[in-house]
Amino acid sequence: MTPTTPNPAAAPDRVVLYERDFSDDPHAAYARMRDTHGPLVPVELSPGIPATLVIGYRQALTILHDPQRFPADPRTWQQQVPMDCPVRPMMEWRPNALRSGPAEHPRYRAANTAAIDATDQHALHRLVEEICAEALAELQPAGYVDLLIQYAHRIASQSLNGLLGCPDDIGMRIGAGMADIFNASDPASAARGNAVLAQAVAKLVALRRQHPGDDITTRLLAHPAHLDDTEMAHQLVTLYGAGIEPLANLIANTILTILTDPGFAAALHAGRTSVRAALDGVLFRDPPMATYCISYPPYPADVDGVLLPAHQPVLISMTGCNNDPELTAGLPADAVTGNRAHLSWSAGPHTCPARVPAYLVAETAITYLLDAQPEIDLAVPASELRWRPGPFHRALESLPVTLAA
Repeated sequence: MTPTTPNPAAAPDRVVLYERDFSDDPHAAYARMRDTHGPLVPVELSPGIPATLVIGYRQALTILHDPQRFPADPRTWQQQVPMDCPVRPMMEWRPNALRSGPAEHPRYRAANTAAIDATDQHALHRLVEEICAEALAELQPAGYVDLLIQYAHRIASQSLNGLLGCPDDIGMRIGAGMADIFNASDPASAARGNAVLAQAVAKLVALRRQHPGDDITTRLLAHPAHLDDTEMAHQLVTLYGAGIEPLANLIANTILTILTDPGFAAALHAGRTSVRAALDGVLFRDPPMATYCISYPPYPADVDGVLLPAHQPVLISMTGCNNDPELTAGLPADAVTGNRAHLSWSAGPHTCPARVPAYLVAETAITYLLDAQPEIDLAVPASELRWRPGPFHRALESLPVTLAA
């Protein structure tokens, strides 16, 4: 097969991922992409920023397991990207495992994996339950609450602060910075978030160098990789980036599924299924990080006869790939519940190293909520819920509910 080269200048042919039309109904958008472009789709991440979106499961596995042809280092690409580009903070080079090529990646990966794997899972479970109890004690008198902001975000951010040994005041600044960075539709917000985040994580590194503890930050500092302060700060940026917004949205999106799928809710209450199965169902159909796993081929790369341009981002749509008809053809509608063949933790050398604590936090948060508040109803029709626009996430603007008195 003769490779064909996408035309980077052909903006009208590119699918726009940053507008509300896409966030309102992404599954319809993926179906149109597949019909028009196949598994490799020319897209625009923000105005003037072209990329290739992979929505084929098989093609994604090929790319994710080939870091030589598809390294994660964006430094050549970002030389042509304005500093105020709203997606740049989510994509630019940092000295960490997520943004390093094969030469540097193993060192950063080893430090992160060792620091995360040493987490006491029983202690983490107790911590999350304590945070849940405090959050619900404040919510119960209110009756009408936003479970995304007042519960899911609180659980995710405070749990991560505990894991990383981060005091509440620094953690609040880190959380605010991460929220601004994920707001890829607003250049000023993303730039401000990047600055706030850098200052806050630097304070955390300095604190734990002076006062070590039993936490991930201290274990990173003590690792034989000998990370310097700059490298340490960027490891923490990665951990917070993966551990607040996506985790909060996983919790909220799973609660939404339980509230809007009567069949699943009945099976859950009858003990025929589990919260873990609900989490995997969301990770399969609508993962909170809908698109990421970015690589930057240093040379034109042929994938199934399509020549992907050098130094142009290649992004994996976890949602698109998980719902690829080649993967799901012939499966019953409920087959994704409890199915872990999804790519929502990525695959290959960049597979998420924090899957175990992430599952634990999300499952504990949802289970505790359902046990404490068995009667929860949406405060508005599901059709009125709004999804935040943006190329990377699948995130509600809010999750308003009423709690029983």
